[in-house]
Amino acid sequence: MLESRLISLLRRNKDLGVKISSNLGRWGFTATKISNEASFSTLNQYRLLSFLPKLTPSSINFSRRTFVNYGLRSFHHLNHKGVHRTSFRKISTVAASAAENKEGLKFLVTAGPHAQKMVGIWLFASAAWVFSMVVLGGVTRLTRSGLSMTDWKFTGGLPPLTDEDWLVEFEKYQQSPEYKRVNKGMNIEDFKFIYWMEYAHRMWGRALGIMFALPFSYFLRKGYITVRLGFRLSGLFALGAGQGLIGWWMVKSGLEEPASEYVEPRVSPYRLAAHLTSAFAIYCGLFWTALSVVMPEPPAESLACVRGAAKVKRLALPVGILVGITAISGAFVAGNDAGRAFNTFPKMGDTWIPDDIFSMKPLIRNFFENTSTVQLDHRILATATLAAIGGLWLSARKLDMHPAVQHLIGSTMGMAALQVTLGISTLLSYVPVSLGTAHQAGALTLLTFMILLNHTVRRPSPLLLKTLPTVTKMV
Repeated sequence: MLESRLISLLRRNKDLGVKISSNLGRWGFTATKISNEASFSTLNQYRLLSFLPKLTPSSINFSRRTFVNYGLRSFHHLNHKGVHRTSFRKISTVAASAAENKEGLKFLVTAGPHAQKMVGIWLFASAAWVFSMVVLGGVTRLTRSGLSMTDWKFTGGLPPLTDEDWLVEFEKYQQSPEYKRVNKGMNIEDFKFIYWMEYAHRMWGRALGIMFALPFSYFLRKGYITVRLGFRLSGLFALGAGQGLIGWWMVKSGLEEPASEYVEPRVSPYRLAAHLTSAFAIYCGLFWTALSVVMPEPPAESLACVRGAAKVKRLALPVGILVGITAISGAFVAGNDAGRAFNTFPKMGDTWIPDDIFSMKPLIRNFFENTSTVQLDHRILATATLAAIGGLWLSARKLDMHPAVQHLIGSTMGMAALQVTLGISTLLSYVPVSLGTAHQAGALTLLTFMILLNHTVRRPSPLLLKTLPTVTKMV
């Protein structure tokens, strides 16, 4: 009964579909637009379906509108069941991709590729500047220049310009413990050398602050930087400003009289480690952020490569942490001047393990202040780091990965071997300035490789995963 009545209604209103189509066209709806809306939001679908009965002629009674509603909703249900999924998917590919691009990828820079490139270059340049600061700081430490300036101003000032100015600065230095116990009898020309080294290190850091702040303000004004990136860079800038305070806090410890007359004046190893760790943290933050700006997606050719990268990531993260710990242990070696003791390898003097490694009380002090223990720790950590990177390299050879990741792991292995060679050479040569500086730069370079590796093997966005084949196509 109901079926025959519906058939009669359709026969009497053969032009119903034509009228609906004309009304849809008049209101700006097309099949493509309807399918696009279906790809974006279920809410919009039901709004459209509830609106269609109103577009039909007013003479159609309630039962006819109910029939139209039911038929269109059934079509929508079939589409979601998969009957017409293929055709709708083809129609709405562009619109769906645009939506997924906004949701799957969280860009740190707005305003397009040009802005992305500009911000990326600025961040990479800032990271390179911090790298140079670390190297210059190593030279300053190895030449014993760090204690030549006995006062500090946050904004800095002009260097001595006249002979009288130089004499004033020299007299200040002559009152310091380092001059009295280490450099007694130094002439003013030698003092000028160490003074210029420390002055250059301090002013290079202040120049970095200006070089960072001005483009940062410009990009904020232009609206290139997102809120998330803005907060991250603000934190790095604050850490950089605090780095100057940490540096003076470190230097101040070396201007105090040592506890014993037989102890050489030097900065606190704890403060030196804090100063170096802060510099490494700033560098890592800048470098990682720069990579995230210019490379929002990791390299991937197939789902098999993504699975291989995920396996590498499980190893790369702990190995990267081990590299960082080893680098920080080097700061305690420098702070205790431990590199000038036990200048033999692989043994430490005539033994593998010195007898006095636990001579200090309480026990924990030995790991940070005992020359023998500090150097032994650094040797063990360096060997463990080389072995861990070697294990990562061997494991990765059996995995299906993107060629860029494979080359990067091989380069990291080569850098680790070079860094261990530099460390042994520095030790056997009694820490010359050239090798000591190269060894410190090598530590940061190896850390750079590990940051790049961890960033490269991160998981791609859902948008990229949907487009990847199962395996890499052979050409």
